[in-house]
Amino acid sequence: MASPRSISYAFLLCFIIQTVFISLSSAYNVSSDGRAIIIDGRRRVLLSGSIHYPRSTPEMWPDLIRKAKAGGLDAIETYVFWNAHEPSRRQYDFSGNLDLIRFIKTIQDEGLYAVLRIGPYVCAEWNYGGFPVWLHNMPGVQELRTVNEVFMNEMQNFTSLIVDMVKQEKLFASQGGPIILAQIENEYGNMISNYGEAGKVYIDWCAKMADSLDIGVPWIMCQESDAPQPMINTCNGWYCDSFTPNNPNSPKMWTENWTGWFKSWGGKDPHRTAEDLAFSVARFFQTGGTFQNYYMYHGGTNFGRTSGGPYLTTTYDYDAPLDEFGNLNQPKWGHLKELHNVLKAMEKTLTHGNVSTTDFGNSVTATVYATEEGSSCFFGNANTTGDAAITFQGSDYVVPAWSVSILPDCKTEVYSTAKVNAQTSLIVKKPNQAENEPSSLKWVWRPEVIDEPVVQGKGSFAASSLIDQKVINDASDYLWYMTSVDLKPDDIIWSDNMTLRVNTSGIVLHAYVNGEHIGSQWTKYGVFKDVFEQQVKLNPGKNQISLLSVTVGLQNYGPMFDMVRTGITGPVELIGRKGDESVIKDLSSHKWSYKVGLSGLEEQKFYSTVNTNNETSGWFADNVPTNSRMTWYKTTFKAPLGNDAVVLDLQGMGKGFAWVNGQNIGRHWPSYLAEEDGCSSDACDYRGQYDNNKCVTNCGQPSQRWYHVPRSFLQDDVNTLVLFEEFGGNPSLVNFQTLAVGTACGNAYEEKTLELSCNGRPISAIKFASFGDPQGTCGSFEVGTCEAEKEILPILQQECVGKETCYIDISEDKLGKTSCGSIVKRLAVEAVC
Repeated sequence: MASPRSISYAFLLCFIIQTVFISLSSAYNVSSDGRAIIIDGRRRVLLSGSIHYPRSTPEMWPDLIRKAKAGGLDAIETYVFWNAHEPSRRQYDFSGNLDLIRFIKTIQDEGLYAVLRIGPYVCAEWNYGGFPVWLHNMPGVQELRTVNEVFMNEMQNFTSLIVDMVKQEKLFASQGGPIILAQIENEYGNMISNYGEAGKVYIDWCAKMADSLDIGVPWIMCQESDAPQPMINTCNGWYCDSFTPNNPNSPKMWTENWTGWFKSWGGKDPHRTAEDLAFSVARFFQTGGTFQNYYMYHGGTNFGRTSGGPYLTTTYDYDAPLDEFGNLNQPKWGHLKELHNVLKAMEKTLTHGNVSTTDFGNSVTATVYATEEGSSCFFGNANTTGDAAITFQGSDYVVPAWSVSILPDCKTEVYSTAKVNAQTSLIVKKPNQAENEPSSLKWVWRPEVIDEPVVQGKGSFAASSLIDQKVINDASDYLWYMTSVDLKPDDIIWSDNMTLRVNTSGIVLHAYVNGEHIGSQWTKYGVFKDVFEQQVKLNPGKNQISLLSVTVGLQNYGPMFDMVRTGITGPVELIGRKGDESVIKDLSSHKWSYKVGLSGLEEQKFYSTVNTNNETSGWFADNVPTNSRMTWYKTTFKAPLGNDAVVLDLQGMGKGFAWVNGQNIGRHWPSYLAEEDGCSSDACDYRGQYDNNKCVTNCGQPSQRWYHVPRSFLQDDVNTLVLFEEFGGNPSLVNFQTLAVGTACGNAYEEKTLELSCNGRPISAIKFASFGDPQGTCGSFEVGTCEAEKEILPILQQECVGKETCYIDISEDKLGKTSCGSIVKRLAVEAVC
């Protein structure tokens, strides 16, 4: 029989669930004032996180959103990706992981709000910033994001389409749905000066167009200091505490708090510490903020050809609170969860309290939010080196450098951004238990047929100029530029020292002359001009020059980025040198033939499930080549056992694409190593301003070795993996692995409760435990200068071993007296999963 307490708890839980359901199924009013977003007359403290639906799968969405909710979020924010939904003009795609409506309904099912950033320019490190390339090629479109009738008509058409779809499903809050805010345009204020007066006219038009759609919730514009009313202008960046809205009746809102940074081919792994991220959030709320969104809360994966840049990786992990695969990124997730709980408990005070600030000097401040019911305090120390000792209202406090302490009653510190009490999880990779890889993978192969473009120069269309690669509407990464040059024996260019020089936009270039590969070249992120030059041996008569231009995502950011030429920009020149003299023959105005794509990509014939499962003709099982350019590889494999996230290890491969059961998991380029310099073996010092060059790792290693294979891409029986190798690689090392928490560590403070979890697996052992002032980090803890007088390892073993999750109250009552005196005590634990 249930106890009265359990019955009352069940009743309360049912009441809360019913209340949430009613609130998200009946129309409700969303407005704002100078303090906060107001929902049904109540000012709200709102914590949000970005999750982009195309960067995961529908099967992942519920788990991601549940983890976001468990982490203390109130809302999920997403962009809408125009080029994904309208790949060809008036041909729409909302299937699979592009099912925007399903995604929003999944948010609604979890009882969270949604923030819909329609844009439709999104940046987002997404290919071409989310613009469809056909838009650039429409007659009458000189440039995008400015006053241009053709562009504006298309933008309005797509924006209206999305709004109408959402209205039809009654997903705006004014209809009882979860969407409380919408965004038009994106970070235009960073670029508006480049467009002159037309930029101001355009942004005014954006506001009027959006407002005319009558969605019943506020519109926002991020990074737009002169956003027209009634748009609410918001802040993006690593820190937004100094941001002030352009209207005193607008709340202080932060639409993008960058939780880390994106990654490029050849770039290192960026990390932002939990302490600094929490500091930025707490300081924002200390200075009057009431809406804050993490960009990203889950970064995910750039499947297929969706990554922008150019030269941005397939992983979009972003060092977010949920990693690329959906695992908790601890301690970041847990440290923020604790902060969220404190902030939401102070909602009434933060949104109604009178605000006063005491400046102690040396970047140390105390901010009080006071109401008739009580007061809440923030102590901030923006000094990068020195802790601050302050006396406030008769009590003494120590505020660590570069931190914010929160005292909900202005007496007792309950949270410090500098004191992490959440566990640290070390993720390990485990071999595929379903089979013995890589030896069990039996490869077949076939060459990419390149005779037509390389030997014959045969294309599908021609022009007497070098075309912008965007002309092909981004149908493929690959575009062949082909021409021939006839040289007579007495041509003045003849010499023993002849070169071919090709000017490009920084794409990958493969050059062939008379059927022979003479070289390849590529650049890196942020480089938009490159010059390839290589010696050539030409023949009297006709010489065939075939250049394969390969994009690695189209530029997604910058003033007039849409106008930047892509591909082989020219000039293309033959140069003959005789001593100090050079003779240049410019081939740019020759007749050029063009061929889009590769033969194996045509009609998906080498990688689709229809063509790969039973098709064996043309594939060879013997003498599987290695280090062979333009080669296709195929094998079958068994899905890894269990439910853990799956990754594909492509160490040994060069560059290309990978398909699992016909699903393109993205570009691979494990041969591109990160820069050697800039990493440190020392623990990252969270103190001081963060940028993407601070706290980097992975120097000298492949920019991306591991590639996410969502479980929903896999089948229970036989699975097919197809690789296209552009540079040359060795498939014999390829294998599948799974990810799981291998070690769970805690290093938490006295009077807190440490939670240790192996995320669904039992804790098998306690490897280290010390209560006092333990030193070191997870995996290398050591006993400090003092610790508990009794052995605490048996206590931890009894509390935790055999359990999936355990909780330890950190106190001398629980763990025993110490010899630490006035030293702040901590419990360090290393648990094996």
